Amino acid sequence: MARFRTWVGIALAGALSVSLAACSSTGGKRAEDARKAAAQGRAAVNTPRWTFAMITHSGDGDTFWDIVQSGAEQAAVKDNINFLYSHDDEAQQQAQLVDAAVDKKVDGIIVTLAKPDAMKAAVARAEKAGIPVITVNSGSEESKAFGALTHIGQDETIAGEAVGDELNQRGKKKALCVLHEQGNVGHEQRCDGVAKTFRGTLRKLYVNGTNMPDVQSAIEAKLQADRSIDAVVTLGAPYADTAVKARTDAGSKAEVDTFDLNAKVAASLENGTLGFAVDQQPYLQGYQAVDLLWLYKYNGDVLGGGKPVLTGPQIITKDQASALAEYTERGTR
Repeated sequence: MARFRTWVGIALAGALSVSLAACSSTGGKRAEDARKAAAQGRAAVNTPRWTFAMITHSGDGDTFWDIVQSGAEQAAVKDNINFLYSHDDEAQQQAQLVDAAVDKKVDGIIVTLAKPDAMKAAVARAEKAGIPVITVNSGSEESKAFGALTHIGQDETIAGEAVGDELNQRGKKKALCVLHEQGNVGHEQRCDGVAKTFRGTLRKLYVNGTNMPDVQSAIEAKLQADRSIDAVVTLGAPYADTAVKARTDAGSKAEVDTFDLNAKVAASLENGTLGFAVDQQPYLQGYQAVDLLWLYKYNGDVLGGGKPVLTGPQIITKDQASALAEYTERGTR
């Protein structure tokens, strides 16, 4: 549907061929029964009711993490899991939430590593307690070193490189990369990835992502000061609309592009307000994290072979946006 990098296509083709080879009439019936059970809010398995805790670095009101949580909850229903979700955008507080999950003696932990140094000790404590850990979304480079079973998400550097390539194809010459959370290693990797492949000039703009009026005024000031900026790249869907408002108020003709997808971004792609978006499939990140923990507890399964399980990047343009509208409206893309 959209342009995938070669490695994404190979991985998906391999997964599809394996699933088709393994599919029989009985297997197909089991899969359909599992789908119906989850849709009806009941478990599709009779394994013990294990408790899994997901602790993310999300701030309040971030729609991206609503989608991650939704995917995790859907898998938890299917897998008969008692699912606990908590979050804090302050790294020390997030680490304390991991410690609290360890104290509760949960059966598995899913955690983000946006600020890995602050999370290292908490993850080590979980490992010492014998609690399996899966990292998700951020921290792919630290995940294995921290002892996690696997990491699920997109490689942020490769995602940034995909954006740089797309900007080149669109003939852009000067781009502004807006970082809304200082200290987030994934955000730095995204912008650095853009710079790696973008043949034009890239400038970073650090903003306070918890204050949208400040974000808008900071972007607007940059666009007013430098009329040669012809692309603004935001690192989260909620910031794309703010960047569009800043562009309008600045009287700029810069294209606004963004990482991540939600219903508003899909609509803006379709009507041409945004140029393109990079989808890392957050619903899949949450769903797969819970499902893989269940598989590990049930059958000792681990995916990735020591490498991250990639859920992106996928470049979404106007041509693909309409096909995704149904999914974004229901909160799964």
